[in-house]
Amino acid sequence: MAKHKKLGMTTPQRMALLRNQVTALLHNGKIITTEARAKEVRKIAEGLIAMAVREKDNFDEVTIQAKVARKDKDGKRVKEVIDGKRRTVYDTVEKTIKKDRPSRLHARRQMLKILYPVKVVPKEGAGRKRNTVQVDFPAKLFDEIAPKYVGRNGGYTRIIKIGPRKGDAAMEVLLELV
Repeated sequence: MAKHKKLGMTTPQRMALLRNQVTALLHNGKIITTEARAKEVRKIAEGLIAMAVREKDNFDEVTIQAKVARKDKDGKRVKEVIDGKRRTVYDTVEKTIKKDRPSRLHARRQMLKILYPVKVVPKEGAGRKRNTVQVDFPAKLFDEIAPKYVGRNGGYTRIIKIGPRKGDAAMEVLLELV
């Protein structure tokens, strides 16, 4: 028996569809799709969530010295003239960062192999390119999604049947995170 359904597509089309739907599921929390697609998406999504739950606390906190540009009251960088040139003034600050251990780094890279990058536009600055923010999906999986499922052994998604689709009568379902 095959490991996956072909869904009537070539391999690159199928993989792109599944990656897109897994990304949408983890970003929005639920998607509406056909039953066959939902079952395939569920396999991938549950594997990613299980990986995130397993590697959730596998990091070291490290304190580092970082140079940060000094900013004025308007949020612009402070510049001063040195040797006839305007240069930005930097302050040295201590920052605490999470440093992944090797297995968590591997899990992060496996997630990035499957998930597409997503940009989010805040409502107050809609329509402006510089206001868009790239979502760090592995961090979202480790920090937001995985803590919800720590005591759970699988079964992170739920499929609810909606009914047949009007055009081709394919069974539509709601696939959501539990």
